[in-house]
Amino acid sequence: MNYTLIALAVLFALETAIGHAGTADSAAVVRPDVRAMRTTQPIVIDGVLSEEAWREAPQVSEFLQRDPTEWAPASERTSVRILYDDNALYVGARLYDRHPDSIVARVGRKDMDQSSDDFFVGLDPYNDHRTGFYFGIDAAGTYLDGVLYNDDWNDNSWDGVWEGRSTIDSLGWCVEMRIPFSQLRYHESDEQIWGIDFERHIRRKSEDDLYTFRPKNGSGFVSRFVHLVGLQNLGRSQQLEIMPYVTTRAEYLHYPSGDPFHDGSKYSPNLGLDLKLGLGSNLTLTGTVNPDFGQVEVDPAVVNLSDVETYYQEKRPFFIEGASIFNFGYGGVTNFWDFNFPVPTFFYTRRIGRAPQGSIPDADYADIPPGTRILGAAKLTGKIGESWNLGTIQAVTNREYARLSSGGTTTRAEIEPLTYYGIVRAQREFNEARQGIGLLITSTVRSFAEDRLRSDMNNNSHVVGIDGWTSFDSDKTWVLSGWTEMSHVRGTHERMISLQENSQHYFQRPDAKSYGVDSSTTSMTGFAGRFLVNKQKGNVLFNSSVGIISPTFDQNDLGFLSRTDVINMHAGGGYKWTDVTPFYRQLGAIAAGYQSFDFDGNLEARGVYWETWCEFPNYYYVDLWGWYNAETINTRRTRGGPLTLNPPGVQLSLYSNTDPNQQVVLSPYFHGYSSISSKNWNGGLSVTWHPASNISLSIGPDYTRNIENSQWVGAFDDPTATATYGKRYVFGKMDQTTLSANIRLDWTFTPRLSLQVFVQPLISAGDFLEFKELARPGSYDLPVYGTRGSTISLNDGTYTVDPDGIGPAASFSFGNPQYNFTSIRGNCVLRWEYLPGSVLFLVWTQSRSNDQQIGGFEFGPSVDKLWHMVPDNIFMIKLSYWWNP
Repeated sequence: MNYTLIALAVLFALETAIGHAGTADSAAVVRPDVRAMRTTQPIVIDGVLSEEAWREAPQVSEFLQRDPTEWAPASERTSVRILYDDNALYVGARLYDRHPDSIVARVGRKDMDQSSDDFFVGLDPYNDHRTGFYFGIDAAGTYLDGVLYNDDWNDNSWDGVWEGRSTIDSLGWCVEMRIPFSQLRYHESDEQIWGIDFERHIRRKSEDDLYTFRPKNGSGFVSRFVHLVGLQNLGRSQQLEIMPYVTTRAEYLHYPSGDPFHDGSKYSPNLGLDLKLGLGSNLTLTGTVNPDFGQVEVDPAVVNLSDVETYYQEKRPFFIEGASIFNFGYGGVTNFWDFNFPVPTFFYTRRIGRAPQGSIPDADYADIPPGTRILGAAKLTGKIGESWNLGTIQAVTNREYARLSSGGTTTRAEIEPLTYYGIVRAQREFNEARQGIGLLITSTVRSFAEDRLRSDMNNNSHVVGIDGWTSFDSDKTWVLSGWTEMSHVRGTHERMISLQENSQHYFQRPDAKSYGVDSSTTSMTGFAGRFLVNKQKGNVLFNSSVGIISPTFDQNDLGFLSRTDVINMHAGGGYKWTDVTPFYRQLGAIAAGYQSFDFDGNLEARGVYWETWCEFPNYYYVDLWGWYNAETINTRRTRGGPLTLNPPGVQLSLYSNTDPNQQVVLSPYFHGYSSISSKNWNGGLSVTWHPASNISLSIGPDYTRNIENSQWVGAFDDPTATATYGKRYVFGKMDQTTLSANIRLDWTFTPRLSLQVFVQPLISAGDFLEFKELARPGSYDLPVYGTRGSTISLNDGTYTVDPDGIGPAASFSFGNPQYNFTSIRGNCVLRWEYLPGSVLFLVWTQSRSNDQQIGGFEFGPSVDKLWHMVPDNIFMIKLSYWWNP
């Protein structure tokens, strides 16, 4: 089935039927340039535009609505003026409102969208029409800032040091901003020309007003900015920021009695230094000495019974800030549909400073560091020349040891080697960003003190990738985007065998044809790539891609990849209605077909996907989607064993939310999947409540029920099991129930002083009702033990199976896999920005958990266990001082 040809035929028929309506952007509105005026008068940032310079500066107004009525004049007038001096750019905005008592002003922590009335300025200092910065402030004084990239996308992880104030008066409200030139990067020139745009939200009307209009059926944001002119003799963008800090950490944790390394308490003072230095006007060097990379927010608890590693979000500021520059494979295109393709994370920063991964020798007691210490790290970002974007991170992590105690004798063993991590990312746009090309290089190099660890991890790993895009037409409606990578890892014979047999590769599969375990090799080289065509503009949608990951590709030393051996493709299209009617504000529908093969030609996935969404006149939103998966081959169920069959299945999902601008917002959701192999249901309701203008409380209970008919138990050698290559592959029917909740309180006393509380209780139980084995490869024939002459018995938590009764097969045993896991994790963070860029953190983290080998979900007893478990507590204080000499 050629999904691409079918989708293209439907697409062209649709466009012909509607007369090519919405193929490209609606007619653009031409806006005059914005002119900045130099001032020598001191500007006091108080939210009151009282200085004479504000009255003399040229103003811009005449904003247009994007919502609720596209292209209509803004319902309230907005007037903006720009000033500058030798050190900073000043933005002053008068936001008129005929009902100032109705202005929504909710106080929030920096970068928290509180659905307040707000005002933004977007800047493109390089005038490259693809990247930039945004600075915003709401009616309550909350700061919002970040970077703009790939023309359409934004990233709020960047935190600038700037000043802003807002005030409400009888005419509406005012905004005053001071943005130091040291926070921006721009080319050296006597006369600067930047890109600029302004945006305003009036929440009670759900109104979005812009100066430079961006139509709903178009693409591109930064490329639509008008010019900011009048900036002369700015000099070089000098940046030097020094941030020394001190921390202290107190841990009160529970350990086994008699542990010679831990008495239940530990105190860890520390100090360090962060540095930002502008190298010319285009590059910024960020360095850190003796860094504190402890994250403030705790990771959520998960129950993972799969063969895929759990992916955790990065929460450490050094790695979060400016992370978008390291994005690979996403340039030029606004939509990246994905159907059953294991998209790699090319740079997974959680690998740096991870928990030690080396094996630990047997001992009575062990003292294991929770993370690998980062000795130092440096990051360089910016531009080289006119159009090359550059980003690089270099980091070195410490050699870590575990202290061991056996029979009263204390020794130590290396569990993480001294390691270098490096990444270089470069990207260039040309021909007005109609084309682009990029390069990515990552390296991991380890220095072992003990040869024992060489079989646990690779000696070194290198990845080289190229990505890029090209537009097929002058207005960039049709774009081809793609990437390709090559990986190379080296290690000992033992390590390469382990790598080939891990869950990403499964080379030991007895019925694999394209590959097998090579016990003589000391290296492995692989490749991967994906190419995608996307229709960027118009009401008609189209997206198609082909992706491939070779069996020998491996990038998990500094990336994240769940599996290899994939050839994937999809094609789909749809239509979106953006004109407001009495029945909806926006409406859309898409459909797609997809399929995946492995390198042996086995059909691993084939199906169809559909989705429809609607925003109603009252701003309620509903999204409904579903899948049909045909019968396919499963290469992973036996975890390195023979092929099995995937029975066909269907999935239906629903997400909805009420008006996000109201005091109470409800977001229910549901997901259901049904096939012979499994049935699962997941549902929940997220409730966000603003009881006061400075308090936000969200509660999100989540319930999952999973009936898995072929949950992995284990593989057991048996020479009589000739049909399954001398092993018996055992599965269980698991009835799993999980109940959890994410509870978050944000209490903002002022925009610079806030309290955040996060709590996550989790109860999960898995009961195994029966056990079975694979009868023959390539099937879903799983006879249950206790039938067909087999027997099974349970004694003292151990199951004993005789697979053929009186036959020649030997019996074997395995532990009862049922479980009951209860956990509660939470933390409380008080953040005070006592001076611009200088912050005091007070953090309290508590966790409790209990794991028992009992099945069955019991809510009452589980909750009782949660409250009676002895907690682990960690307290942390961090004080930093931002100095801009």
